[in-house]
Amino acid sequence: MRRRVLALFAVAALAIVSPLGHATPAVAAGPEPKPLPTPTKLTVGYQKVGHLAPMMMIVDKLKGLGVELELVEFARYADARTALLAGSLDVASVGPADLAISLAQGSTDVVGIMGVGSSPKYVIGRTGVKLDSFEDLKGKKIAIAPGSAVWFQFAATLVEKGVPYNSFQAVNIQGGGANFNQALKKGEVDGIVTWEPFESIPVMEGYGFFAKNLEYSSSKAVGAELGMIMASKTAATKKRDAMERFVWAYLDAQEQLKKDPKKFAEAYAKLSGMQPDIAAKAAQIITLGEVVSPDQIKRQAKAFADLGVIQKDVSGQIDGAWDGSFVTKALGK
Repeated sequence: MRRRVLALFAVAALAIVSPLGHATPAVAAGPEPKPLPTPTKLTVGYQKVGHLAPMMMIVDKLKGLGVELELVEFARYADARTALLAGSLDVASVGPADLAISLAQGSTDVVGIMGVGSSPKYVIGRTGVKLDSFEDLKGKKIAIAPGSAVWFQFAATLVEKGVPYNSFQAVNIQGGGANFNQALKKGEVDGIVTWEPFESIPVMEGYGFFAKNLEYSSSKAVGAELGMIMASKTAATKKRDAMERFVWAYLDAQEQLKKDPKKFAEAYAKLSGMQPDIAAKAAQIITLGEVVSPDQIKRQAKAFADLGVIQKDVSGQIDGAWDGSFVTKALGK
């Protein structure tokens, strides 16, 4: 993995120059659909992250609409993607790159449905460490989760800024975000590239800070999207009525949380099991609602194929593996 990453940044001349082209965040959901005459089960993989807080609000609502929702927790996007491709799930919350990754692996039974949220992303520095610019990464130990959604964002940003990946020491951290924080707190690394709430925790506890000049969520190739809802094409066709109600319920819950920051923080705390004050802090920087678009995913697919991260360029397959009609119908359009 180390050699592949170094090779990726050896071709920094391939830096991406396309415009962002973010989609407009979704507005309020349309009228509530009628219950299904025959109950249908959907098995959905999810993670305990803030931008998926609406997931915890829709089980009872969907039951009343004739959809039995079975939620299956996964620690990582990659694990949920693997389960979806294996046929164990109907739907999964995955990373923005996972549609392209799935297609590059040869899977034809996947379809992107919608994004879920965005936030600014900053390297989290260890208190006392100088991280005023990307140049300050030189010689530092930076903890990363290789292949993760945030790693894709970070990697794309470094390419665009012409920062050699081998100018710092990338420390691969396995497992959940708490492992990143432990490494930072113990002084084993100088900075971490991670996700909420594990970004806010070091700041609140005083051993870390947001290195705001090292923002990496606005690369032209990857952008600011935090995640994506992806389904099997089998579920999207054979269980379409249930899928339509799932998307409607999700967008309805999402809109409720967008309008009420306190309710969002409470839902985040319930989902993650974290302390309410930490959940409230972490929720402040998250904007619910998709910003990803098929064009953005095409740019990402091409860029990372060019750089050797994804096996082949599948940008030409994205339109056929994206179905925006679920969101359109849920919004009553």
